Amino acid sequence: MNRSAGLLSALYLATTTGLVWTAALTLRDGPAWAACLFAAASLVPVIAVVRECVLCDQRQALAEMRRSTAAPGGPGAEAADAIVRAELKTACCERWWTSCGTDHDSTCPRRVPRSSAA
Repeated sequence: MNRSAGLLSALYLATTTGLVWTAALTLRDGPAWAACLFAAASLVPVIAVVRECVLCDQRQALAEMRRSTAAPGGPGAEAADAIVRAELKTACCERWWTSCGTDHDSTCPRRVPRSSAA
């Protein structure tokens, strides 16, 4: 985790601590619904910390993939080519791309005949 993500996570955890403390005080001296609201709100920053950790892991995995595919004959070169081939295979025909998905070439396997039924 880099410095900014660590600082942001510390801020999230401080916010969670404040919300939990407010929930405890509200439960003791205030309405129960407000205490439940503060307790639920204290979970949101925890979710944000988990999200920051996941994003950090994804960034590290992406950096590793870039390092492994940097060489043309590297071990990840075939994986990158396979990903590109799969994405191109899921793409449709040229007319579909140029018409923003409203029309297909006559040879396109995904062409759905349009009916005049409303």
